[in-house]
Amino acid sequence: MKALIYCRVSTTKETQETSLARQEEELLRLASHCGFEVARIIKEQASGYDLERDGILELLELIKDDSVNALLIQDETRLGRGNAKVAILHCILKENVKLYSISHNGELQLSESDSMVLQIVSMVEEYQRKIHNIKIKRGMKRAIDHGYKPQRNLKNQGDHAGRDRKEMPIEEIIRLRNNGLTFAEIAATLRGFGYDVSKATVNRRYLEYMETKE
Repeated sequence: MKALIYCRVSTTKETQETSLARQEEELLRLASHCGFEVARIIKEQASGYDLERDGILELLELIKDDSVNALLIQDETRLGRGNAKVAILHCILKENVKLYSISHNGELQLSESDSMVLQIVSMVEEYQRKIHNIKIKRGMKRAIDHGYKPQRNLKNQGDHAGRDRKEMPIEEIIRLRNNGLTFAEIAATLRGFGYDVSKATVNRRYLEYMETKE
C-alpha cells in the first residue's frame, strides 16, 4: 500500500530544520514498520494556522489518487492548528485516507472533541448537498413549467455528448430569464440538464447576448 509522509515545523528558523529532519526519519521508520511504500515526502516550514501552504495544498491534491491509502504524520497538530486542523482533517478523511502518527505508533486516534466536530461538519455538508439538489430539482421543474423542453435542447447524445453538452443554449437562457428566473436558478436548471455552467457564466452570456441586441 502507498502512503504519503507530511512533515511540518512552524517557523523558518535554522534550528527547526533539525526537527523537520527528525520527523522525516521517524516517519520513514513508521512507514517501514506498517509495511507502506512511501510515494511522496512533503516537508514545509509554515504556521499551522495558515491554510495557504504549498505543502498542504499538494497533499490535498495527492490524496485524491486512489492508489494512496494512508498519510503519515508526527501528530494531528502537524496538519494544522485550530480551525485549520479541523478543515484539513475533514478533507483527508473524506477521501478515505487513513492517518498514521508517531504519537500513536500506528493509526491515529482522534480526540473525542475532534471526532465530534468532524461528525458535525460532515452532517452539515450532507445537508448542504441535499439543499443544493433540492434547489436544482425545483429549478428544473420551474423551467419546464415555463416552457423549457430538455428533449429538444439536449440534442447531443452518444459518442459526442461529452464535449458538445458544455455549450449552453443561449435561447433558453433568454427565455428563462424573461420568464422571471434568476441567474442562479437558470444555472442550477442547466446543470440539472447536463450543462456545466455557473451563475457567473450564465450572467455573462446573457449580458453578451443583450449587448449584441443594442
